[in-house]
Amino acid sequence: MQLFVDYVPILFFFGAYFYEDIYFATTVLMATMPLAFLLQWLITRKINKIYLASTAAVLALGSATLYFHDPLFLYWKPTVLNWAIALAFLGSQFLGEKTFVERMMQNAAQLTPAQWRRLNSIWVVFFAAVGCINLYVAFAFSEATWVKFKLFGMFGITVVFVIIQSVWLTMTIKGNESTDQSSES
Repeated sequence: MQLFVDYVPILFFFGAYFYEDIYFATTVLMATMPLAFLLQWLITRKINKIYLASTAAVLALGSATLYFHDPLFLYWKPTVLNWAIALAFLGSQFLGEKTFVERMMQNAAQLTPAQWRRLNSIWVVFFAAVGCINLYVAFAFSEATWVKFKLFGMFGITVVFVIIQSVWLTMTIKGNESTDQSSES
């Protein structure tokens, strides 16, 4: 359900773009993001900080896109958000007792502190790379290609990342269990 709520505004943006143009789609996105944020809060009774930041970025950069009648502001939104997330995850390596990844996933996996830092670093690289890829697509291809990439490409990249991370986690956890069994005997 969470993933569906996250992608509803992007789906509306996509449809609005191909119905009319980037400016109509931006208006639709700016209207649906706060509604999806509110729906997410009503369902979970928690504020998703990343979605809040994304909503704020859409409102700010979408407003600039409409005011200046220039879609470049909106093109930068995924990059700005992904790079901000990458910096936050990187900062968590040095501030606090636990990295962001460990705080999010500590109930799902038992890893050593070094393994948590490694996984957190993988997330930093992922978010930084997605931001770079977004800029490449935005400036090297047509607007329509960027809109399609925003929906399908970023989702696909995220799915591949989750699969790779799951494989890494499974192998790491099995390695930890094997090490624990060796030390017990």
